[in-house]
Formats: sequence, structure tokens, C-alpha cells
Amino acid sequence: MRFILPLLLLLAACGGAPAPAEPPAAEKAAPQQLAQIPIFPPPDRPVAAISGSGAWSDEDSRDDSREAERVFKLLGIRPGLTVADIGAGSGYYTVRLAPALAPGGRVIANDVIPDYVKRLQQRTQAKGLTNIEFVLGDSGNANLPRESVDIALMVHMYHEIADPFSLLWHLHESLKPGETAQSQAQSPGGLVAIIDADRPTSRHGTPPDLLKCELKATGYRQIAFHRLENNSYLAIFEPESRPDPAKIQPCKTPRT
Repeated sequence: MRFILPLLLLLAACGGAPAPAEPPAAEKAAPQQLAQIPIFPPPDRPVAAISGSGAWSDEDSRDDSREAERVFKLLGIRPGLTVADIGAGSGYYTVRLAPALAPGGRVIANDVIPDYVKRLQQRTQAKGLTNIEFVLGDSGNANLPRESVDIALMVHMYHEIADPFSLLWHLHESLKPGETAQSQAQSPGGLVAIIDADRPTSRHGTPPDLLKCELKATGYRQIAFHRLENNSYLAIFEPESRPDPAKIQPCKTPRT
């Protein structure tokens, strides 16, 4: 034992002692890179906890009320479109959209919970549905392909989004661009369609005026509003100009 301490001192003096490991390159962001990461304000209202997959209502009762049929008609769902089912959960809309968009169209089924995505993959495979792409999102970004989406659909989950201003801001990049003076395309560009219940976010809904305000704050204009069954509604928005994240102001809501 009396030789160990002198040996360690000798190694240190000669540079033989191992140096502390450098942090991975990914952890050493330059100051200018950090400055480019957008920072978004939190919403000025409660964010509801994520419900269990399919917890809002059972599929048979939704079919009995012809929910999907009416929503598809209001949104102009037709073959060839690409629809992102954001927060797809158990896949009520995904499995009904897939055949309605064929041939030539597809569903991008998205969720933030990996297990939900895995189970939905298994469900769609069992049904033989092949025009579905699966994407794992996060609380502030759905991570959808760029300029790929005709309709971004969110059903009874907007009130659960932890970082709604970030998600909506990034969603601008995923919507298909609209017509320009140089283009004679028939599509007016991508739209955002949100179905929710007309009640406070703490009770798993979103008041329509609050939804309209938060979408406006992130650069969207409401172009249609439809009442649905069970005190629910469908609100449709089109993108305008995407704002500077630093200038986004949360919408004030009354405390109840």
C-alpha cells in the first residue's frame, strides 16, 4: 500500500492521470445556437391531464351519432388529401379517415405517447389499412413532415397540449402552402381543424373564444365554426403570418 500514493502522484505529474471526459458535442451548444431556439409562453389557463386512449366516448355511440360522417362532410374529406390526426389516441378518426382518403391520400397518425402509437399501428395492420404513416410528437411539436398536410385535425385533445403556442407555431411549417399568383393549384393550402367540448380546459374542453384567441396569437384566422353533438364544436382555421415567438401573448381567461 505504501507504494500506491507515490505512484499516483508520479502519474499526475507526468500527465498520466486520465482527464475528465469532454461532454458530448450535442451538449455543448454555442451561445448563438441557444439564442436561436424559440421560447414560447405558457398558456394562461389550466392544461388538462392526458386522458386515457379512447376515454372521451365509446366508438359505437360516436358512430350512432354519425360524428365522423358529419365532420368529414364539413371538412370536405375526399380521396387524395393528407390529413394529420394529431393526438390520434386509439385511432377513432385514423381508421375512418384512411379508407375515405384512398386512393392517393394518407393519414399521418400522431401522438405523444409511444404505447398509443404502437397499439394504433397494430390496430391498423389488423384492418389491412396501408395508407397510414405514424409519427411520434412531443408537447411542443407534432414533428410532421414539412409542407405535407392538407388538414391538421385535433379531436378532444387541444386542452391537453402542454405547450400549445409552440405546437401551433411549428405546425405552420407542416401545412401545405396556399395558392400564389404563380400557381393555379386548386388547394387553398393547409387548414387546422379542432374539435373540442365547449367547457373550461380544467374540465377537458376549450371555450370557443379562448381557442380562437390562442390560434390568432400564433398566426391563424378562424374561417368556420360548427356546433356538433354533446356540446362539442368544430372550429376551422387557416394560417396567416407566423409571429415572432417572443411577441406571442397568452390569452387571458377568467378564473373559475
